[in-house]
Amino acid sequence: MTAAHRFCLRVHEALPSTSDLVARLAEAGEPDGLAVLARRQTAGRGTQGRSWEGPSGNLHITMLLRPAEPMRHAPQWSLLAAVALADAVAPMLPDPSILALKWPNDLLLGGAKAAGILTEASATPEGGIAWLSIGIGVNLAHAPEVPGRRTACLADTGIAPPAPEAFAEALLAAIDRRRTERALEGFAPVRAAWLARGPALDTHLAIRRQGAEIAGRFAGLAEDGSLLLASGGRVHAVASGEVA
Repeated sequence: MTAAHRFCLRVHEALPSTSDLVARLAEAGEPDGLAVLARRQTAGRGTQGRSWEGPSGNLHITMLLRPAEPMRHAPQWSLLAAVALADAVAPMLPDPSILALKWPNDLLLGGAKAAGILTEASATPEGGIAWLSIGIGVNLAHAPEVPGRRTACLADTGIAPPAPEAFAEALLAAIDRRRTERALEGFAPVRAAWLARGPALDTHLAIRRQGAEIAGRFAGLAEDGSLLLASGGRVHAVASGEVA
């Protein structure tokens, strides 16, 4: 642990997947606060079963948390991680206004994907969170191709990209600050911070979930972090899915 945060960072030269390693360690009893960074990742995983390229120079990190909370709160941690990631990235950008968040787990630079978040959780028999992992991939120096998506990296903004270990320290400190804030004040500050960088109200959105697509106007976030979509004279709370 360092004075800056309560995470213990372990750095590997290469791993197939930081999230897979953290899941194994979690099941073996590893305590809250572990963060695993791989300088190169050979079999990274994104959402919806997609692969995530992991070249040297980019960030590939997964954190292990054990919040004493019901499993229904697990999706809030993706949004907390996204807000903390934005906290860490914004001060590095010549123009922070190009940074935006896409529900539930992407960070965008100029509308192009620059980072993704994969949150996974295991439940206790009583329905609580046994452990929760937050995997984050950030395009620091390179912007690997993602089918059907524009991609960007921090280097595209004209800055010298930070080293992965240096960026990890800033990110972990930001996550710890947001985690402390949530413990003291609840989810509301995280929700407000996400909305400040999310789409404008009434933006047309299409959500893919379970092989179907729901379209409507963005109506904000519910108190639990669900996306609110206005369609057909009603406001629908969408707990899971992917914005097209």
